[in-house]
Amino acid sequence: MNTIAVIDYGMGNLRSVCKALEHVAPRARVMLTSDSDALVRADRVVFPGQGAIGGCIAELDRLSLRAAILQVMDTKPFLGICLGLQALFDRSEEGGGTDGLGVLPGRVSLFPREQMREPGDNRALKVPHMGWNQVCQVAAHPLWRGIAQGARFYFVHSYYAEAANRGQVMAVTEYGIRFTSAAGRENIFAVQFHPEKSQQAGLRLLENFVSWDGSA
Repeated sequence: MNTIAVIDYGMGNLRSVCKALEHVAPRARVMLTSDSDALVRADRVVFPGQGAIGGCIAELDRLSLRAAILQVMDTKPFLGICLGLQALFDRSEEGGGTDGLGVLPGRVSLFPREQMREPGDNRALKVPHMGWNQVCQVAAHPLWRGIAQGARFYFVHSYYAEAANRGQVMAVTEYGIRFTSAAGRENIFAVQFHPEKSQQAGLRLLENFVSWDGSA
């Protein structure tokens, strides 16, 4: 049986992620877990989350999950969602500066309010970026299969990722500025948006992840 481990570190929309995975993979075993051995034994791993990056990293370390997460990212299909994308980068400026897991080179920054303007009429854009927005795929990937270019996904975030390696950018989105809305390498794929809240396009991405073998 295909086992999908969802990392439970006490932050974010964990139950809704599990329910969405159960919907697209009714024959799989979806488990919400904070056990490092369970993560290592799983066939694939999902790292979701909402909230502050400092609290996220602190909880991963308190639960002794960091080493297991780094191990599974070397060995099996791995999906990061929202905070699970931001935590993969080198550093976030949130909370005065917080080191991430350093898996993807780049940084996470607060949306610059002075640049947050609607194109054309110059109206101020709200921060956090909350609601539906287009995702522009900039690299082919198995997780985009069956998802239209420019499909809309649901976002909730005040900080955005800037990938330093352009070859690891899978998609970008415009909201006042252009930011990395999907990134990855080898068996890792991570998104800033919430596929579990993004209706058919989001469910299709999760379905693609469940059948993905981890190769590009």
